[in-house]
Amino acid sequence: MERQTEKESLYNNLEGKSILEILTDINREDAKIAAAVNTCIPKINTLVIEIAKRISEGGRLFYTGAGTSGRLGIVDASECPPTFGVPHGMVIGLMAGGDSAMRKAVEFAEDDETQGWDDLKEYKIDKLDTVIGIAASGTTPYVIGALRNARQHGILTGCITCNPGSPIGKEAEFPIEVAVGPEYVTGSTRMKSGTAQKLVLNMISTAVMIKLGRVKGNKMVDMQLSNNKLVDRGTRMVMNELDINYELAKELLLKYGSVRNAVINGSN
Repeated sequence: MERQTEKESLYNNLEGKSILEILTDINREDAKIAAAVNTCIPKINTLVIEIAKRISEGGRLFYTGAGTSGRLGIVDASECPPTFGVPHGMVIGLMAGGDSAMRKAVEFAEDDETQGWDDLKEYKIDKLDTVIGIAASGTTPYVIGALRNARQHGILTGCITCNPGSPIGKEAEFPIEVAVGPEYVTGSTRMKSGTAQKLVLNMISTAVMIKLGRVKGNKMVDMQLSNNKLVDRGTRMVMNELDINYELAKELLLKYGSVRNAVINGSN
């Protein structure tokens, strides 16, 4: 299999370029990413429909990956509870090497083809759940093993990769293959590939949460009030919705704990 993510960069003699040239070149390559993601929207749509259906019936969404890909999955999962007010166990990010690998790479952890499924089993994964494998190269054994076993057990599987026709694409029921082409620094998939994966993860989790009713209009009405900025944002949402002053809106928000509840109770 020819891996696009390992192809030679379109640029050379990087060390001889000015900083302005480097930044301009990187930006030129980054501009290609959204168009590549756009071609995958039909497949993302089908996957989101299936995920939302399962979560509405009590299922969970698991991301599994290694390195940059694993970290992106954990970041997306960790942002769902504060943004949408869902339980922490609804979207779960797992990565090769465990949580310590978030900050420091664990050597060869991604090469264990059995560990990905073992990690999923710790959560008593079942047929209402969904597993999305994330691997820019599409060849990570940790992810391949997780997807293969999940699918064999009747669990919905998807993947996000930047190499069309990759092994994880063959293991997943719903493969999302974003062909962004070679990286600016040859093989550095933390760049275009990582950005593409982040965009797709944003699309999946946001669309799922909207369909689960966690957004009203265009507002995060269930967001956690975990800092002053969010309390202020929530207060202004309540103000606008109920047409009341700031002080009363804040009082309702803090009393009822969310924009949704404040608006419901403030309307009565």
